[in-house]
Amino acid sequence: MTALAATALTLLIVDDDPMMRLGLTTALAHQDDFTIVGEAADGEQGIHQAQTLQPAVVLMDVGMPGTDGIEATQIIKQRSPDIRVVMLTSHTHETEVIAALSSGADAYCIKGTDVAALANAIRVAAAGAAYLDPQIAQTVVQHLAPIRPKTSPETVGLLSDRELEVLELIVEGHSNTAIGEKLYLSPNTVKTYVKGIMNKLVVNDRVQAAVAAVRRGLVE
Repeated sequence: MTALAATALTLLIVDDDPMMRLGLTTALAHQDDFTIVGEAADGEQGIHQAQTLQPAVVLMDVGMPGTDGIEATQIIKQRSPDIRVVMLTSHTHETEVIAALSSGADAYCIKGTDVAALANAIRVAAAGAAYLDPQIAQTVVQHLAPIRPKTSPETVGLLSDRELEVLELIVEGHSNTAIGEKLYLSPNTVKTYVKGIMNKLVVNDRVQAAVAAVRRGLVE
């Protein structure tokens, strides 16, 4: 086994459309750092294969008969929190997007996005960061805007200027490495800021931090 193969990200593809599975497998197989370890045609199969194969990342379709992608993601994350889930959807309808955000998935992409963007989302999720497709992020902002309260001085005061800069980049979907490069900070320093932000906002992950930031009006 080569060093490249030993460090490749293992992927499980879950989609009820065989042509979509074929297309994803064909496209992602050309990425040197990806290895497709399995496919599943529905949510139940996806849950079983995730438990059996323990892939690094699951590409999960939202709309499937029976156990849909949202329920399957919740079960997978409950049983194997370290497995990262990239949710794939063909719709940006508000109800579906908000439901997907609550499922515990780590990244959210629109079906048909170009391969480079999808591969980037997979790598970002695998690295422990969160990724929101720009169209989905726009839907979230539109959903939260009517209920977003005005930012109070106390809320803003929770976070330092540097933490607000880091938070804005989290909302934009940047990984810790990218944040460090943009702000000229070391990876460990970025991790410290991210942890501090999550503690102050009382959230458990980066997606929740991004949603909380928009809801509270902490970022534009």
